[in-house]
Amino acid sequence: MKIAVVGTGYVGLVTGTCFAETGNHVICVDIDQQKIEKLKSGEITIFEPGLEKLFLRNQKERRLEFTTNLAQGIKDAEIIFLALPTPPGDDGAADLRHVLGVADDLGKLLTNYKVIVDKSTVPVGTAQKVHNAIAANYKGAFDVVSNPEFLREGVAVEDFMKPDRVVIGTNSERAQKLMADLYAPFVRQGNPVIFMDEASAELTKYAANSFLATKISFMNEIARLCEKLGADVDMVRRGIGSDDRIGKRFLFPGIGYGGSCFPKDVQALVKSSDDVQYEFEILKAVMRVNDTQKLYLLPGIKKYFNNNLKGKHFAIWGLAFKPNTDDIREAPALSIIDALINEGATVAAFDPEAMKNVQKQIGDKIVYSANQYDALVDADALIIATEWNEFRMPDFDRIEKSLKNKAVFDGRNLFDLELMKEKGFHYESIGRATVN
Repeated sequence: MKIAVVGTGYVGLVTGTCFAETGNHVICVDIDQQKIEKLKSGEITIFEPGLEKLFLRNQKERRLEFTTNLAQGIKDAEIIFLALPTPPGDDGAADLRHVLGVADDLGKLLTNYKVIVDKSTVPVGTAQKVHNAIAANYKGAFDVVSNPEFLREGVAVEDFMKPDRVVIGTNSERAQKLMADLYAPFVRQGNPVIFMDEASAELTKYAANSFLATKISFMNEIARLCEKLGADVDMVRRGIGSDDRIGKRFLFPGIGYGGSCFPKDVQALVKSSDDVQYEFEILKAVMRVNDTQKLYLLPGIKKYFNNNLKGKHFAIWGLAFKPNTDDIREAPALSIIDALINEGATVAAFDPEAMKNVQKQIGDKIVYSANQYDALVDADALIIATEWNEFRMPDFDRIEKSLKNKAVFDGRNLFDLELMKEKGFHYESIGRATVN
């Protein structure tokens, strides 16, 4: 098939590359000239494991092309995917300016039947708004479909190539057949393609992410309770995770969720609920818990240093909101950094992928270290904010020699309590006993 993908951000680039991998001809469109030039020259603009190999292969085979010209990009396409940003507004609602702006442009450019697919995460009713925007300028036949993405950063290529389900919202038999044919190579093992109406598909994405965010906040509250009752959250997690009604995933306590999806989607679903006078009490609690969880380590850090962090210097391992990505949106590390600086402390940080993005956002407020051990030099304590695999089995002797104090504050529960006791560290984690 011939496909256009409008938007070359995280979702757009993964979507376009993976569709090209199954033999389709894909043209990706973006208004950012500099980004398009980089992509044309073979420079991938996001970090996602496994993506670059597919990107270069399909670009070499001319199945994957890039342009800033929307008319050129969609001219021969049978299906047009809208993979555009929908950032939260001041009131929490998804901002549809980019989506509806492109829809308006499409109405002026269409000359024959095409399927326009909302791949962006959008609130219920957006498919109809897109349809109306196109129909205002184009009177021919077309269909608007909702096809939400369920990509996890760090494993997005695997998620796209082998999805556990594909959700497609449309009442059009013509559009349904095209979408079924397009996704057929990805579901050969029998995973379902679920067809439903557009509104249900739009809500499905928000419901999925909000439920997962709820599991995270629930476990973080259990972790807080464990500390007060003298229980161990790791044992509790194992005890409830073995129940297949609950499952093992998303039960790891930590310093909160971040990224481009969970915070935005929970907020948007709450706003949609408010708009129809429904009080979504659980999700409002989820947001409150997550906001406070990001700084959950701070009271312990301040207590260790007698409530005076002025002049103290901290090492932070991890800046991305999760491992295997360079995404720093809503990353807990940034909240910790702001809090430490406000207390008069300084910070040296290391992250395998996210340091450039942090520097773009906050500049030289912190020191960016060449490796995880350089960040420790002359630091008063180590704070762990992201669970990169390379942090899981460090050289503890090197940590001890570099730090002024043998103090580690671990927001991701990477280390065994008995090991830290044996090594003689002051070790604070989430929902477990403090080691002195």
